[in-house]
Amino acid sequence: LKLGKPKETAAGMPAVMSSVKHIIAETGLSKGTKVLLALNQMGGVDCPGCAWPDPDDDRSKIGEYCENGAKAIAEEVSKKSIGPEFFQGHSVSELSALSDYKLGKQGRIIHPMYLPAGSDHYEPISWDKAFALIGTHLNALASPDEAIFYTSGRTSNEAAFIYQLFVREYGTNNLPDCSNMCHESSGVALGETLGIGKGSVKLEDFYIAEVIIVIGQNPGTNHPRMLSALEKAKYNGAKIVTVNPIKETGLLGFKHPQSVKAMLGSGTTLTDVYLQVKINADLALLQAINIMLLQMHEERGGVLDQSFIDEKTEGYTAYRDHLQSLDLDDLITQTGLPRDKVAYVADLLARKNKIIVCWAMGLTQHKNAVYTIKEVVNLLLLKGSVGKPGAGTCPVRGHSNVQGDRTMGIHEKPPRRLLDSIQENFGFAPPQEHGYDVVNAIKAMHDGSAKVFFGMGGNFISATPDTMYTAEALEKCDLTVHVSTKLNRSHLVHGKAALILPCLGRTDKDIVDGELQIVSVENSMGVVHSSRGSLTPVSEDLLSEPEIVCRMAQATLANSQVDWASYSKNYDYIRNDIENTIPGFGDYNRRVRQPEGFYLPNVARNQTFRAGSGTALFSCSPYEPVAQKEGEFLMMTVRSHDQFNTTIYGLDDRYRGIYNERRVIMMNEQDMTSLGLSAKDVVDLYNHDDGIERKAPKFLVVPYDIPRGCVATYFPEANVLVPINSTADKSNTPNSKSVIITIKPSVS
Repeated sequence: LKLGKPKETAAGMPAVMSSVKHIIAETGLSKGTKVLLALNQMGGVDCPGCAWPDPDDDRSKIGEYCENGAKAIAEEVSKKSIGPEFFQGHSVSELSALSDYKLGKQGRIIHPMYLPAGSDHYEPISWDKAFALIGTHLNALASPDEAIFYTSGRTSNEAAFIYQLFVREYGTNNLPDCSNMCHESSGVALGETLGIGKGSVKLEDFYIAEVIIVIGQNPGTNHPRMLSALEKAKYNGAKIVTVNPIKETGLLGFKHPQSVKAMLGSGTTLTDVYLQVKINADLALLQAINIMLLQMHEERGGVLDQSFIDEKTEGYTAYRDHLQSLDLDDLITQTGLPRDKVAYVADLLARKNKIIVCWAMGLTQHKNAVYTIKEVVNLLLLKGSVGKPGAGTCPVRGHSNVQGDRTMGIHEKPPRRLLDSIQENFGFAPPQEHGYDVVNAIKAMHDGSAKVFFGMGGNFISATPDTMYTAEALEKCDLTVHVSTKLNRSHLVHGKAALILPCLGRTDKDIVDGELQIVSVENSMGVVHSSRGSLTPVSEDLLSEPEIVCRMAQATLANSQVDWASYSKNYDYIRNDIENTIPGFGDYNRRVRQPEGFYLPNVARNQTFRAGSGTALFSCSPYEPVAQKEGEFLMMTVRSHDQFNTTIYGLDDRYRGIYNERRVIMMNEQDMTSLGLSAKDVVDLYNHDDGIERKAPKFLVVPYDIPRGCVATYFPEANVLVPINSTADKSNTPNSKSVIITIKPSVS
């Protein structure tokens, strides 16, 4: 472990050099440059990383991507590959000893592999036999509900649509997905209050906003292209308020890597006021601000948008009474912030109406996550700042098509209108009962209620909570199947038998009968657009995700009502059926080929709000701080700058000044002193929820600027401490940002 000073500006020349280094190391400069020049361009390859939107008009020809986008591409177009010989020479036991970082660096998987029951070596299997094996296992189950069908956010609209169609014709709604672990809380809160579980803003709204609140989000690492939008907003006069327990470089300063002036200068200061709130105190902060706004309105008037409240909302009187019943001083105390800083932000908001609030996992992964996001909505409703230019909600999705997957029907709780539409268009009656989300799927596998796990992308074991419990759950399955591009931990924590099905990546040419296919995705702001691979696949034995779904369906469903063969031949046929089934996709095949794509309908953006009433809803949310005993700490898991979700690109967290190590715990220096700890001391971390001892051994202590009683660790290394039963109310999202732990010196 090496420690340095946290950086004061993000991007700039270090980001350029890091991008080049990864591209050269993985694939070579010529091939890497070719795909990077097409990345996020109209008609090019959509980045498999985050879901930040591309500009509708002006896109940089030099590079419409960020450092982490370049790293994602480097991983996918790696010149390294692993096939039957690799698996013959490396047992599962041997591979299990490697770190997640080293596993990912082995290269692209180039042949379907099978792990028979009792074996320690994957062996090659033909595609026909692999699909026959899946079909046999699925058809042998006592009920379709004994199968779990997981989806990652990388899956295209086309693959997601036919995947959920197959699963529902098979007979279950067990469709957990990565949204269950990230923005499920946002979807629930926004759906109940505004009538749509998506954000309401467009990218252009950032450029005319007066105030942008970035809360529970670290765009410098997780959505770096957002920094360009924030910089443009600053140039146009916007004030930026940041709420985060630790100071994140990307929100302090930004050097645009395509601006010579920025690269040579000190960069752009982004945040005007930084509220370094205690972990899980965001709800208390928002309620305190809203109380102050209400008080200012009652004192002098003109602070709240009364006409908007009267015409477009319900529940204001009850909400006003609720605010008046709360203790403002107590709320501010809970935040750990000075009162004058909170008052400054309230006064700033009192004088502005074009307000955007952006958030990510820092809000969604707490027990009170849904209530906190509803309080965000309350703030915007008070100001009339939803469905207007320069104003609205902005949940920033962390994976390229996680929002599109949900639009396509990947949902364990499907709306009735979707099921009715499926029956009308395909002639079979889909199941009505709700299926398992991620947490309940893990529990079902653990207690034997589910026996087959199928993962469409992702790294399930590393992404999920309570690692040891989840591992036990997967190991109890009769069969686990993973559709993947590269080796990951989930291939090594497996059922009695296991399959790895290697698929095309986003950058690979997908040619069917001599015709290059396109797929489509939906970004964080509801734009649907195409993605077209440009590279020759690393192996002829790879299949596309749509073809994998079609062939699995053909091997499983004896009397299917769906023409799976046509879907395999041309994805236009899939899009035709999406158009007939999912609202908003009229004239899909033509519109998706428009260079900029098209926007989906959005009731919050149009101020038509909830179905039936047409109004937005104020919410009265309780605030109950997480109870900490003496000697306990509240832990949040975060990403390093060298990773995307569970993919580890390297061992350096450059912005935070932490190098060559991931098993670290960031602590307040006063807390370190109280425990008698020094920098780089080795400690063990414990959680004891439900009377179960969960242990994460051998973490190195890093002194860091974080509120007292709060600590931060990286995931997936600390996921072992996140209890399976600790989830958000209503959304059931794991509380990965609110984990009670104790810290003890490690004993060798």
